[in-house]
Amino acid sequence: MGEATVQTDFHVTTIRKQLITAALPLQDHWLPLSNLDLLLPPLNVSVCFCYKKPRNIATNLVAPNETLKTALAETLVSYYAFAGEIVTNPSGEPEILCNNRGVDFLEAGADVELRELNLSDPDESIAKLVPIKKHGVIAIQVTQLKCGSIVVGCTFDHRVADAYSMNMFLVSWAEMSRSDVPISYVPSFRRSLLNPRRPLIVDSSIDPMYMPVTSLPPPQETFDPDTILASRLCYIKADALQKLQTLASGSKLTVKRTKLESFSAFLWKLVANHAAKDPVPSKNSKIGIVVDGRRRLMEQKHNTYFGNVLSIPFGGQKIDDLINKPLSWVTEEVHRFLESSVTKEHFLNLIDWVETRRPTPAVSRIYSNGSDDGPAFVVSSGRSFPVTKVDFGWGSPVFGSYHFPWGGSAGYVMPMPSSVNDGDWMVYLHLTKGQLKFIEEEASHVLIPIDNDYLKI
Repeated sequence: MGEATVQTDFHVTTIRKQLITAALPLQDHWLPLSNLDLLLPPLNVSVCFCYKKPRNIATNLVAPNETLKTALAETLVSYYAFAGEIVTNPSGEPEILCNNRGVDFLEAGADVELRELNLSDPDESIAKLVPIKKHGVIAIQVTQLKCGSIVVGCTFDHRVADAYSMNMFLVSWAEMSRSDVPISYVPSFRRSLLNPRRPLIVDSSIDPMYMPVTSLPPPQETFDPDTILASRLCYIKADALQKLQTLASGSKLTVKRTKLESFSAFLWKLVANHAAKDPVPSKNSKIGIVVDGRRRLMEQKHNTYFGNVLSIPFGGQKIDDLINKPLSWVTEEVHRFLESSVTKEHFLNLIDWVETRRPTPAVSRIYSNGSDDGPAFVVSSGRSFPVTKVDFGWGSPVFGSYHFPWGGSAGYVMPMPSSVNDGDWMVYLHLTKGQLKFIEEEASHVLIPIDNDYLKI
């Protein structure tokens, strides 16, 4: 992307703010968070979709916005948890009050064209086009750009929904907008699917993975600009992914490792190589990978369960080994620590473990793993991100991505399917500025910054 076309100092002006409530009246009720929801600190996650100027509707934003608002009100009848708010119950734990408070819906304008957005730097672009959620569970912002393009941004409370749940909502909202009813995904809020066992079974294997928040170290101020976390968006071509997978599977090719395992190992080697250049090099590094437990815990008929069904297993290795041993060895290490956590038993143990510690909240240990313990980061799989399905009636987005500067001291990485080419990945990277610079210098042939040429805008 040529520098002349990039505009980082654009302004977004809010034109109107409304509360959109469910189209049908709902009986007020309490919806408890499951034990797996309770493992999430109060974090907000954003998602953003960019659309070229709609041709088949009015040139101003009134028509698209009215369509979106009407469809949102209808979608909230099924996704009523998103129309509620989080409150604290007498035990001090968060709960959802399903009172149809509604969703903050902002209509905005921005003095920038779609082709001028520097999407490879989401902190400069996407951050301005997604709402800051102040109330409720989810907030939505629809921004018309100078060229007539439309950006739809959502910010939601991670304690209420994981990416799988949010994806269901986005597809349903888009279907409602296009009048494609009934919707494909009717959410289930059946919390009994994640009830602890009786009697509880306490497995000590969870202790190294999760910790009470009361044990979290105080946040450390950093004065080194290279250690400040920042976000970038890149893409990986399908053939580069294929090469990584072949390398990661080793010369014998008896076992084919997944693309996610292969990519995670590749990134782990890069992070280790960067760490070795530090004046005071770390000895170890950790990587976590988010695992979705739905198909492990639930039968197919319950795969529309709405909420968090996640675990973050992680592993650590010596930086020397990560640098000097082949990619296949590092991938084997990733596979090894994942293997024990992709089982039904692991998730049942995790649910019981949380029950024994309530009401004290707990969190994944890797969330607080900062530079003192060596570099650490988490890879989350956004490969089911339904970017091409979020069509509100004026075509699929030319760009879509999650945006999650999560506030932990570890990094966060999320691969997603490309909105442009089948088989390619878009990758959201939230790492230290030093790590990002190193990746740009050493791996630009694999992780290529998003630009207009790639997005065809």
